[in-house]
Amino acid sequence: MNKPKYLYKTEDEFTIYEFVSEGPKGSIKKIVEYTETSTENVYNLGFGDYDETTKSINDLSVTNNGDSLKVLATVASTVYTFLEKHPNAYILATGSTNVRTRLYRMGITNNLTEITEDFIVYGFTDVGSWEEFEIGEDYEAFLITKK
Repeated sequence: MNKPKYLYKTEDEFTIYEFVSEGPKGSIKKIVEYTETSTENVYNLGFGDYDETTKSINDLSVTNNGDSLKVLATVASTVYTFLEKHPNAYILATGSTNVRTRLYRMGITNNLTEITEDFIVYGFTDVGSWEEFEIGEDYEAFLITKK
């Protein structure tokens, strides 16, 4: 995606990505983590602020650091890197809240033309089935894979 994004670092397996959000609330460490699910080649995308106390991702924190589009573009850029290193994988993404799931849907909708140049995106419907992503539809989760 050709949007401003933060530089990130990752480890050898390309499953954990770390970057720092910069804004009025200060420097806030963010983590994107791809975790294997019980379904072969399906990885869950986890994302949030890094909690130094628990040494884990807090996916419920609301940073309000004024850089949400840059943060979202950075998370999206990790999808490109992850799928480059794991070309047969599917990424499962859903928000930790309905509001965040809606934010993800809006991000996909606003960038769908560019996204679909490289990826196939599916949405999980309220009737419990996967369909190719359609603008204007509500989805409970998203599944992304390389074309």
